Amino acid sequence: MASTAGIELGQARRDGTVAATVTDLGGLVVHGAVDPAAAPAALPLSLDDVAFVVSVAGRAPSLHNTQPWKFKVRGNVIELVADTSRLLRHVDPAGRELTISCGAALFGLRLGLRRLGYIPGVDVLPDAAAPSLIARVRPIGRAATTRDEAELLAAVPHRHTHRGPFTGGEVPSRLFALLTLDAAAEGCELVLIEDPVLVGDLAVLVSAAAAEQRRSAQIAAELRCWVVPAGSHRGDGVPAEARLEGSDLAAAQHGVPLPRQEGCNAHDSLPQRDFGLPGTEQAGGMPPSMTAVLATAGDTAADWVRAGQALHRLLVHAATRWVFARLQSQPLESARHRDQVRALLGLTGVPQMLLQLGRANSAPATGRRSQGDVMAD
Repeated sequence: MASTAGIELGQARRDGTVAATVTDLGGLVVHGAVDPAAAPAALPLSLDDVAFVVSVAGRAPSLHNTQPWKFKVRGNVIELVADTSRLLRHVDPAGRELTISCGAALFGLRLGLRRLGYIPGVDVLPDAAAPSLIARVRPIGRAATTRDEAELLAAVPHRHTHRGPFTGGEVPSRLFALLTLDAAAEGCELVLIEDPVLVGDLAVLVSAAAAEQRRSAQIAAELRCWVVPAGSHRGDGVPAEARLEGSDLAAAQHGVPLPRQEGCNAHDSLPQRDFGLPGTEQAGGMPPSMTAVLATAGDTAADWVRAGQALHRLLVHAATRWVFARLQSQPLESARHRDQVRALLGLTGVPQMLLQLGRANSAPATGRRSQGDVMAD
């Protein structure tokens, strides 16, 4: 965690000490006075507790909604394990995006425990001999849920990756500053890209990375596995609503160009992943309100876990104001393009995700795996 933002003092104890609740930069409780008599074993998680916490974690964002995680319960400890059977081996051979996805689920575990009034203790990548074990999470104390945490929890069900056009409406001017605090609290940096020329150059890199991937039959086949056909009840993958349907889809398949979004210029929007149907960005709507990059100090597995926690946290925070993000990973899935993004933006850190945020007044549901599917034996 980054340096703390606040300390709330409680009642004085008989021994003269004062209980304190410590919140981080974004208002989440990260520490509290723990009664020495309340050892971790004295803070048990019931089956209902586990079910709730896992349900919150399961709403985390993931690459193509693969949801590449499993949960194991050992007493009052929840283990988060990467489900490597869901790794996109051609798009993500190093498992960077899989690990970021699992980091997002880790933040969900923490947030779920806060709803129950527990302070989460987290061990990240605790066993070098078991690299798929992302974290162990357990309750280590108690503290009341803060207002900020309650707002985040209320936004979890409607937080989604936005793939369509944005709607009109003002985005709070202070929101980006608050999102940077969320990223900093998780050990990451959120950098705003304000120069439209830079956004245009990023769009060129996104298009180049997309074209490179389209030339790979293996990548194309891998992506097709995660596109869900209309009418399917699958609990994972990218829903049909993320792509154009009807006449627009037919036009795209026959090479007919679609109209650009009204009010946009060539540098407003980064091209969205087309899942094998070039030119299928939905027409109409408003341009994004802001473009940003999420960066980490290093590029290790631990950095990827940090990036995932920061990503989920800031996306849920944005969703409390009905602001959602288009996520761009294509130019970061190639080492060459990734280095170009870093050089273009003059980053001292390592870019882990590109985001464009804007307001949307709808929250389309995305499939989620059942708890029975994500709970490991």
